[in-house]
Amino acid sequence: MRRNIYVDNLPLEEAQRRWQAALEEQGCIRPRTEIIPVDEALGRITAEAVYAPNSSPFYNSAAMDGIAVDFRGTIGASEARPRRLEAGEFSPVNTGNALPENCNAVIMIEDVQPLEGGAVEIIAAVPPWQHVRTIGEDIVVSELLLPENHVVRPIDLGALLATGVANIKVKIPPAVAVIPTGSEIVQPGEALQPGNIIEFNSRILAGYLTEWGACAHRREIVRDDPELLRAKIEAVCLNPSCDIVVINAGASAGSRDYTAQVLGKLGQVVVHGVNIKPGKPVILAIVNNKPVIGLPGYPVSAVLTLRLFGKALVDQWLGRAQAEEPAVQALMSRPLSSKLGTMDFVRVKLGQVGDKLIATPTGHGAGAVMTLVQADGILTVPAASEGIGAGATVRIDLLRSLHEIANTLVFIGSHDNILDVIANLLHRRRPLIRLSSSHVGSMGGIMAIKRGEAHLAGSHLLDEESGEYNVPFIQKILPDTPLRLINLAWREQGLLVPKGNPKGITGFADLKRDDVSFINRQRGAGTRILTDLHLKRLEIPPEEVTGYNREEYTHMTVASAVAGGNADTGLAILAAARALDLDFIPVAKERYDLIVPTAFADDGKVAALLELISGNQEFRATVTGLGGYDLADCGKLMYEQ
Repeated sequence: MRRNIYVDNLPLEEAQRRWQAALEEQGCIRPRTEIIPVDEALGRITAEAVYAPNSSPFYNSAAMDGIAVDFRGTIGASEARPRRLEAGEFSPVNTGNALPENCNAVIMIEDVQPLEGGAVEIIAAVPPWQHVRTIGEDIVVSELLLPENHVVRPIDLGALLATGVANIKVKIPPAVAVIPTGSEIVQPGEALQPGNIIEFNSRILAGYLTEWGACAHRREIVRDDPELLRAKIEAVCLNPSCDIVVINAGASAGSRDYTAQVLGKLGQVVVHGVNIKPGKPVILAIVNNKPVIGLPGYPVSAVLTLRLFGKALVDQWLGRAQAEEPAVQALMSRPLSSKLGTMDFVRVKLGQVGDKLIATPTGHGAGAVMTLVQADGILTVPAASEGIGAGATVRIDLLRSLHEIANTLVFIGSHDNILDVIANLLHRRRPLIRLSSSHVGSMGGIMAIKRGEAHLAGSHLLDEESGEYNVPFIQKILPDTPLRLINLAWREQGLLVPKGNPKGITGFADLKRDDVSFINRQRGAGTRILTDLHLKRLEIPPEEVTGYNREEYTHMTVASAVAGGNADTGLAILAAARALDLDFIPVAKERYDLIVPTAFADDGKVAALLELISGNQEFRATVTGLGGYDLADCGKLMYEQ
């Protein structure tokens, strides 16, 4: 079948301008209102200004427990000449009572001395309206209570009800239909077959729309059939209870991507293709005067394009100002490449290390939903840039609060499964603390410490000449950095192979076989150095190893490649093999240490981590259960400079 093509590849600003112009021209933003009880108005947006129908208070009331008097009857009273008030010259009142018409002041009960016969004695004169809440003291009748387009807060409910407002006119949130498409997707809980994808995008998209103030409804999955898709879109757009339509997947140029051509037949495609990454194939259309947004199928692409176009649409519908995302300036922890000519939205983690706010990319994949789960912010790389260098100052649009970021413990270095155990237990014990780990290899961790961009780093570098772990590299690269080297664990490294070891791999010598494919770790990783050491000993040139240049950044992604049949073997820790039910061929027992700069050793976040690994029994039991770890030296100081 002939493939579709992009109608446009517009710069983002031009796409937004065309979309806005089309929405206004066709009158697509049609807010509706309803009148609801004030008791149900929390969080809703006012559709008109609200004025006070009554004053508050609407009568003169006592502000204290005591007696109500005419102030003129107290003139001359003093400690030297107390004044006696007979029963008819005052009225007992409690706080909130209406003042009798002949009274204009209140004397606190503490300043009143009861006498026989119902009289009282006072020892001080009082000014007019003392301890009296006068009519309109808080709110005066006809005063503006809430303006139009105001989000009703808890305190606003009190002001409305205090003046007698029982009902309020508010804007009805736009109803958004979220339609997932694709013959390969199945609902959660259904039996899975190879090629199936569990449908979760619509849940993410509906969740964000709800968070932004819309009323989102997920619809059933539509298979890859243009007639089925046309029928669904037409039915939804003709439904008067639906205001906006969001279609997920089918927006690109594949042979089964029908969204653009169907929307073109039903209405007007305003934009198809925006010069952004991820999210390029987004579709902006209008059908039956209703906005329709066609999103790419990859979850990250879908979320980012919905943020760009869907959030603005909901804000307009509700009459809210489109406030800029809160942003900060940060330093890049490592270089980042970007395709020239395309605006790139990069997900980053953030952490405050000393006086530096450090940004580390979480990943580029448009289908990698965890890159958004872990992200603290979004870095926008302009289309005219080919990338950003390490240490460059960049603007980050925040996805988390600065308070959360300030409590983030920044770990950069070699990957280990223990880090996930630490992150979970640390967050459980100290909910404010988050562990942000960036897996760039042992050497990358040491360089991050050198640049002052991490609270701590993980390393397992073996010096071939001395047989010592980590210390020779620290002395060479970080000679002037006061630090402590603390052991996390001894761990088993080995070659991972599928269950049953179908190719009979016994060691590194088998990597030169034509029928064996290898999956490697990135340059600078301790595991990569260990691999190179064994190849050197066996005199096997790297170019003779099939897959030597295929790189992954963690033990788990190496294990996943082997488990998924994308490689026959790879070097990783025993815990990764256990996690994915792989066989394991032992190669080495190595020492994995934490490098902690002395400057951060007393930081509360670092101290909490060191306390956890040194004495927590649950931590030790959990790590031991992963397999392949020896915690005999865990928490022990191995070296200090």
